[in-house]
Amino acid sequence: MTEKVNKVILAYSGGLDTSVIVKWLIETYGCEVICFAADVGQKEELTGLKEKAINTGATKIYIDDLREEFARDFVFPALRANAIYEGTYLLGTSLARPLIAKRQVEIARAEGADAVSHGATGKGNDQVRFELTYMALDPHIRIIAAWKDPNWKFDSRDSMIDYAEKHGIPIPLTKAKPYSSDRNLLHISHEGGILEDPWAEPPEDVFVLTASPEKAPDKPAYVEIDFEKGTPVALDGVAMSPATLMDKINALAGANGVGRVDMVENRFVGMKSRGVYETPGGTVLWAAHRAVESITMDREVMLMRDSLIPKYAQLAYNGFWYAPEREVLQRFIDETQQNVTGTARMKLYKGNCIVAGRKSPHSLYSEDFATFEKDSVYNQMDATGFIRLNALRLRIKALLNL
Repeated sequence: MTEKVNKVILAYSGGLDTSVIVKWLIETYGCEVICFAADVGQKEELTGLKEKAINTGATKIYIDDLREEFARDFVFPALRANAIYEGTYLLGTSLARPLIAKRQVEIARAEGADAVSHGATGKGNDQVRFELTYMALDPHIRIIAAWKDPNWKFDSRDSMIDYAEKHGIPIPLTKAKPYSSDRNLLHISHEGGILEDPWAEPPEDVFVLTASPEKAPDKPAYVEIDFEKGTPVALDGVAMSPATLMDKINALAGANGVGRVDMVENRFVGMKSRGVYETPGGTVLWAAHRAVESITMDREVMLMRDSLIPKYAQLAYNGFWYAPEREVLQRFIDETQQNVTGTARMKLYKGNCIVAGRKSPHSLYSEDFATFEKDSVYNQMDATGFIRLNALRLRIKALLNL
């Protein structure tokens, strides 16, 4: 017998899965369903969402603008860490899920709901990101994960499409074009359909945020990005809020074909999956941040921070945003950013993101020391003893071998 549920807060996107889940929750649990859609930068995807949710059976829907919080408290902290998963992925979906789940728990408390629900499958990463956050923030909340629920009767997207068509539920994809996309201020991801074949090149009609590099402008675009303590604060000298800055840099980089990624990644659950990502603004910000760091960070501090990038990225990717180890790591990383203030000038051209200049009031770079011309501050003879001392263990090993 199905355990009684009175009221559930559903993380709702209006996509195939959550559109079907609204109806399924009502049929299965006889409960009130309140939908929650987080505006983290989906743009037109939010259009008509309220009417759709209510028409499908929800009693209410929250559509909360979380764009500034997303950029300020999730994207920019990860940027300060230069977080990148498996050397390629800038964590667009990974960073949005804990914010969505956090707000979902807050709404559940405000509404007196006894359960939360999501539409992530039992094969993917999002189920972990949602549920780890639920448990970290409210250990008593009941979780209804539809794809893992014993009452779930669907075994494929085709069967869900059939159900949606039978019940008159409008959905944003078809059997002919079954791509699954997730968009926010940092990126848009594409999965499913032909993209499940890692040998197949993504069709051009998949891409949304970026122009094809072949069709990008023939003249390069330049942009100057100001950072304060590792956080981007202005473009071309104009101060902007975090979300506004992300919007502006996304548009500029996307128009110049910057930010396309096609990768096969290792999911937390153990399988490999192919994802196609567009991260135009994030790609530029990541490279610009690196450029400012290159003249402001101490060598050994940078080496220590860089050694932790894979761990930070893994924690974010695997859903441990609210774990104590990520929070401790963030405090260390933010300390390394105290002098990362300055400007990077970036050149964007046909898919390329090139550092064209960098400057900082805290620069550790000195022409007096670095020059190949005559100088009076560095005695080159000092390098002889430096090298001999560093070679000592190598010479001893060679002598023993003789």
